[in-house]
Amino acid sequence: MSDATTSVRPDWVDDALFPFESRFIEIDGHTVHYVDEGSGPTLLMLHGNPTWSFLWRDVIGALRADYRCIALDYPGFGLSTAAPGYRYYPEEHADIVAGFVDTLGLEDITLVGQDWGGMIGLAVAERRPGVFNRLVLANTWAWPVNGSLHFEGFSRAVGGLAGRFLARQFNLVVKAFIPTGHRRRKPSAAEMNHYLRAMDTPDRRHASAVFPNRVLASRDFFAEVEAGLPDLAHLPTLIIWGDADIAFRPQERERLEATFPDHTTVIVEGAGTYVESDAPEEFVAAFRDWAESNPSHADDANP
Repeated sequence: MSDATTSVRPDWVDDALFPFESRFIEIDGHTVHYVDEGSGPTLLMLHGNPTWSFLWRDVIGALRADYRCIALDYPGFGLSTAAPGYRYYPEEHADIVAGFVDTLGLEDITLVGQDWGGMIGLAVAERRPGVFNRLVLANTWAWPVNGSLHFEGFSRAVGGLAGRFLARQFNLVVKAFIPTGHRRRKPSAAEMNHYLRAMDTPDRRHASAVFPNRVLASRDFFAEVEAGLPDLAHLPTLIIWGDADIAFRPQERERLEATFPDHTTVIVEGAGTYVESDAPEEFVAAFRDWAESNPSHADDANP
């Protein structure tokens, strides 16, 4: 399964909704789309399923005056395209993000990870000791969930043959996940169009269809991430949590809190999985308040 490689921003991307320059870079034969806005301490924003850098548009718009905001799309998502043979596994996405960090020469990074982006970003942080100095984790997890009825049921239902068929043929993941992941507000038709058009063919939808199955099938990768968490446990961590999420529950948040002792937790009441898009003002306010008390190394170097 592969995408036709392209490095042109399509006409359906609304410059008013996504007012950032689209950049493209080759990583291991894949064409990776990203935005790189503003200057200051670096925030690397990583999305989940079935989203892309568009998810972060309001956060980027609010923070780019004071921070360098970088958000990329994994191959197969958003405006990125995959080389032949890519399987769209989370462990492969982690390889791409690590290559992206290396190619851009990023350092003193604050990881901002949501959903799968938290797991993928933590994997990269473990592989690049000293490159990440702060963590912002929003409705995510970082360990195997095999044996949990909650996650097992989801993975088997949505990640099974029928679920993957519906995802590929009818864009089920976008049509179901985006509305249910926003609980404070309803995504506009224009916003939905940006998620639907990013996956407008069965081949493009394969990337989103793969993820639910990997909740169980990538157990070894999750165990590797879990084993490396003690190496990151000292990092200042902000946990921003939409408490109306149907995917990630209080026990996932509590386990993150136990994993990262130097944490601050902000509960965004009534927000869903995509809290940064569902309640961007609260997300930005939580980050700014926390960042003042937990400056990055880049802040220290450039007071």
